[in-house]
Amino acid sequence: MSHIVPQQKMSRAAWALLLLLSVIWGASFLSNRAAIEQVPVLTTVAFRVTGAAVALWAWIALRRLPLPCDPGLIWRFAVMGVLNNVIPFTLIVWGQSHVPSGLAAILNATTAVFTVLVATFAFADERLTLRKGVAVLLGLAGVATVMGRDAVTALDPASAGQLAILGASLSYAFAATFARSAVKGLRPEVSAAGMLTAATFFIIPAALLTDGVPTLDYRPATWIALGYLAFAASALAYLLYYAVLARAGAGNLSLVTLLIPPFAIALGAAVYQEALSPRAWAGFGLLALGLLILDGRLGLPRSHRKKAREVSTASR
Repeated sequence: MSHIVPQQKMSRAAWALLLLLSVIWGASFLSNRAAIEQVPVLTTVAFRVTGAAVALWAWIALRRLPLPCDPGLIWRFAVMGVLNNVIPFTLIVWGQSHVPSGLAAILNATTAVFTVLVATFAFADERLTLRKGVAVLLGLAGVATVMGRDAVTALDPASAGQLAILGASLSYAFAATFARSAVKGLRPEVSAAGMLTAATFFIIPAALLTDGVPTLDYRPATWIALGYLAFAASALAYLLYYAVLARAGAGNLSLVTLLIPPFAIALGAAVYQEALSPRAWAGFGLLALGLLILDGRLGLPRSHRKKAREVSTASR
């Protein structure tokens, strides 16, 4: 969803929260890889959304936050749960069974680019300006550089994994666009809890039908990964996300998109000795340049840099 807000100055506390959020979401790619060594894809996603929903409802009860009474929110939460959780989480986890964590994080950063394109067609007030157009072209060039020509022609598991992660980014973009009006006015914690709860009604039956009843006989490292995905990368990350948004504004919050891949790359290299090709680094450079232009940090005269910024609010 696109927000028009004035740029705010970043305090030390806001920077600390932003970096913490980037580390948490960067480590989620590492946790995905660790989890699927023992747990099937859909079951991994089911653990994540169910645990996160329980944690957020506990937070809401502890804070005694008001709950909405509009029955029409049920179907909106269902759409959000599918677009923002079920589809992207599943595609990313499956994709990571074929591609390194760092590469998955780079491809996932295209969410902001896809959000611009989807919003352009969905809303009359979201025109594709010259700045946005240049940013989108750079972002797409970055994706093409990362994936290479063989990603479409070869259709091997690695290529399929990359395309799956791009599909997740596109799903996030549709979710962000839908959320612009669907959950307007709701407390962010309630909105997040509602969509995660709706997601459980889709993913748990799908996981049971596809993977069967989980054995729960997992290694400690697997349980840590599953717990991290649910409670840190989802529930806590949502709370941190909106805390940074309140402290620093949407323009500064958009930096998280650029900070996640380096952390994911570093963690993948440290734990699994993953190494990215020069082509992947070059593609990330183009994508990062496009995101900085899209955000307004590059390509505008100094007098205009304090004007409105745009950021996608889709989660990782």
